[in-house]
Amino acid sequence: MDDAIAVTLYDYYRSSASYRVRIALNLKGLDAGKNYEQHPISLIDNEQNSSHYTRVNPNGLVPSVKTDHGILSQSLAIIEYLDETYPDIPLLPNDPWQKAQCRSFALLIACDIHPLNNLRVLNYLNSDLGVNQNEKMVWYFHWLERGFQALEAMLSRSPSFEQTFCFGNHATLADICLIPQIYNAKRFDFDMTKYPNLSLVDQHCQQIDAFKHAHPNQQ
Repeated sequence: MDDAIAVTLYDYYRSSASYRVRIALNLKGLDAGKNYEQHPISLIDNEQNSSHYTRVNPNGLVPSVKTDHGILSQSLAIIEYLDETYPDIPLLPNDPWQKAQCRSFALLIACDIHPLNNLRVLNYLNSDLGVNQNEKMVWYFHWLERGFQALEAMLSRSPSFEQTFCFGNHATLADICLIPQIYNAKRFDFDMTKYPNLSLVDQHCQQIDAFKHAHPNQQ
C-alpha cells in the first residue's frame, strides 16, 4: 500500500470494524489523503446495500479496501494484510504464546461480541422480529456483559498486562479491537465500572494519536 498504489478505504465513521482499520492504518503511519483515500458508506442511509457498493463488497458490510491488487473485506483480514505489508511496527507480539493470546482476545470481540450487536442485527430485531427498543437494549447489554466479563478475566490473569495495553508494552490487534467496542458500549451508556482493566486500556489508548485520529468524532 505504498504511494504508487491507488488505495480506497470504504468505511463508516461509527462502524467499529472500520474504526479498527483506521487505528491500524494510523499505527502503521499511513495517512488518509496521502497513502489512501476514504470513501464513506452511510449505513444509516442503507448505502451498504446499494448496487454501487455491493459490486465492491457483495456482503454489503464495511470496511472494504480496494487496491490495484483487488478488493479485500473483513477488518481483521485487512489489518493482517497491513501488518504483513508493513512489518516494522508489528501489531502482534513476537512470542508465539502471546501472539495466540492476543488473537484470542481480538477474536472474542470480532466474532463473539460484535456480530450480535451489529447494526444489521439490531435493525432485524426491530423491523422483522418486532422487538421494541427496551428489549433490544436488553439483548445488546446481555452480549456486551458476557463478552466484557471474559475479556476482563483474560487481562486479570495475563502476566504481560501492565494496565496500559492489553498485551505487552505497545498497541496490538487486541487494543485495536477493544477500543472501538468500548466506544460502542459507551454510546449506549453501558456501565463500564465493572471492567476496570478494560477501562485502563481505553484511557491509555485514548491518549495516543493513532487512536485519537481514528475516533469517529474525528472523521
